[in-house]
Amino acid sequence: MSDTSTDDGRPGDGTRAVRAGLPEPVKHEPTLPGPVFAAHFHLPGEVTGPYSYGRDDNPTWTLLERAVSELEAPGQDDAETLVFASGMAAVSSVLFSQLRAGDTVVLPSDGYQVLPLVRAQLEAYGIEVRTAPTAGDAQLDALDGAKLLWLETPSNPGLNVCDIRRLAEAAHARGALVAVDNTLATPLGQRPLELGADFSVASGTKQLTGHGDVLLGYVVGRDPEAMSAVRRWRKIVGAISGPMEAWLAHRSIATLQLRVDRQDASALTVARALRERPEVTGLRYPGLPDDPAHPVAAQQMRRYGSVVSFTLATRARAERFLAALRLVEDATSFGGVRSTAERRGRWGGDPVPEGFIRLSVGAEDPQDLVADLLRALDESAA
Repeated sequence: MSDTSTDDGRPGDGTRAVRAGLPEPVKHEPTLPGPVFAAHFHLPGEVTGPYSYGRDDNPTWTLLERAVSELEAPGQDDAETLVFASGMAAVSSVLFSQLRAGDTVVLPSDGYQVLPLVRAQLEAYGIEVRTAPTAGDAQLDALDGAKLLWLETPSNPGLNVCDIRRLAEAAHARGALVAVDNTLATPLGQRPLELGADFSVASGTKQLTGHGDVLLGYVVGRDPEAMSAVRRWRKIVGAISGPMEAWLAHRSIATLQLRVDRQDASALTVARALRERPEVTGLRYPGLPDDPAHPVAAQQMRRYGSVVSFTLATRARAERFLAALRLVEDATSFGGVRSTAERRGRWGGDPVPEGFIRLSVGAEDPQDLVADLLRALDESAA
């Protein structure tokens, strides 16, 4: 993906990432001000300014929220971002601020492995939950009477893709809101709001911040009433990011385009290499032209992500493979500059085979990663 300016004169992704959310320059002040550590602020008289108490707002959040808005919805001045303590805090804020007892929500049946826990809590509150797979836009058949449609595309960990625009149009025609988990794609990979979604939600813990040292989530939306409800939920629950985490996230966004382009290109290289190995089955990467998700992904994604998934024959083979890797850490999460992989079935909750591997490609030299993966496959064969 080129980092040149767009045809309409707007800056390219690299320029936008480097400059996103920065305040106007002030002589002798830092380009990106340091984190503001404050539980309370000076507040004489009537409350008139933006900052009063640390659970409500913080100047460090404000700059990060502006940065995320500029990435998720460039040129859309009405977009608002709210940051949270984690991706799941952001997910929960949308679901529980928009739904009431008696409402119906449609979730992906193949989404993030915490969603079954979310489903149980929603049902405990009297909310009907319907599920359908991501692939083939199967959630279309569950929309009648729904209040909210939740999409996860590409899905984690199976890397299935659905047509956001098609589903959003169908949901809106039935009076439903649409939220898209944009974690795996990142805002440089796809922009759900431009495709018709009401909310773009993500775990900033992953590729957005990219270093495996920050827990963060965010919600972006354009409807003031809907976002006000999300903000109120954040205030009530107190699921707020610490100022240091917010500052680290903003600092890390400056290298987002560099990291994403390197990692995504390497992921394609890795996927092509793994495709040639007979012991590797069920290989998925949306960037492969012959991947089942590629036709839809190519229509709505600008980059295809850093995650590759595949299956080895048995749990034992998968565990031997992971143990033999030298450059790839056996760890959960994804999107970091250091490559990680795990046997996803160890957690439960994901409908995957015992030998299913989720591989997150980092920023190492791709030829070194390929050599390490192929060597580990050879050594784990016995």
